[in-house]
Amino acid sequence: MAILYGLYVMNFGESSDPRVLVELAQEAEQSGWNGFFLTDALMYHADGHEPATDTFVGLAAIASRTSRIRIGSAIAVLPRRLPWQVAREAAAIDQLSNGRLILGVGIGGEIEVEYGRFGQEITPRVLGERLDESLDIITGLWSGEAFSYHGKHYQIESARFSPTPVQRPRVPIWIGGSWPNKRPFRRAARWDGLIPIKHEKTINVEPNDLLEIKAFVAKYRRNTGPLDIAIVGNASSKEQIESRRLEYERQGLITWWLKYLPAYRNSIKEMHEQVKEGPPGVITIT
Repeated sequence: MAILYGLYVMNFGESSDPRVLVELAQEAEQSGWNGFFLTDALMYHADGHEPATDTFVGLAAIASRTSRIRIGSAIAVLPRRLPWQVAREAAAIDQLSNGRLILGVGIGGEIEVEYGRFGQEITPRVLGERLDESLDIITGLWSGEAFSYHGKHYQIESARFSPTPVQRPRVPIWIGGSWPNKRPFRRAARWDGLIPIKHEKTINVEPNDLLEIKAFVAKYRRNTGPLDIAIVGNASSKEQIESRRLEYERQGLITWWLKYLPAYRNSIKEMHEQVKEGPPGVITIT
């Protein structure tokens, strides 16, 4: 199978302006990239000195000014949002993009900054429960039918949403998680894709880790549809990134490779230059 190539772009710093994001996404589309994904930091630094934009606002702007490239969140910090609001926003973006949205979600990495500073729950187990309930609610509301829900954290009485997303049976949902924590990957088995990371390593996930992840997810997966695996290309040198990309692809371990464009390492000019270089040559796995 062919690997798809995307860009992994910060929603803060130099790339926090939606107009800049639109320009980068248009160049990505013209240069042959398959996807354009935004992070979802509420505040990148604890002191909040870096500017940031709302991820869904950025995606909506991109959706309105592009026509082919897939767009998505990688990942949206779902438990700090109201699930019915996300259902509405994601459906609108999928409509605006004519079915190009991928909804990547997770509990986030900076829990104290993302939740604690705003008086929200910071217990990972509770955040995981809210994430699971939120996904049930979002997909229920996307059905277009009258939907009720009575969970531990959220309740809904007979709500019907229209319009629904363009994509059927739903907008693809990817789960972000840090390996070897098992809960995110058991969760991912229910949905359409995963974005694994390892916080403690310069290169996010080793090929052996991916083999373990795929085997673990397969034990719990009941969905017979395809499962996307997206890796963010992050390393201390371009040579390391390229070497690891080729290794992933040759072993058939991933479906998406996301080129990391950190705003704190690159000027806007440098980001434009990297986007215009286009994706690597596609390797076909037989």
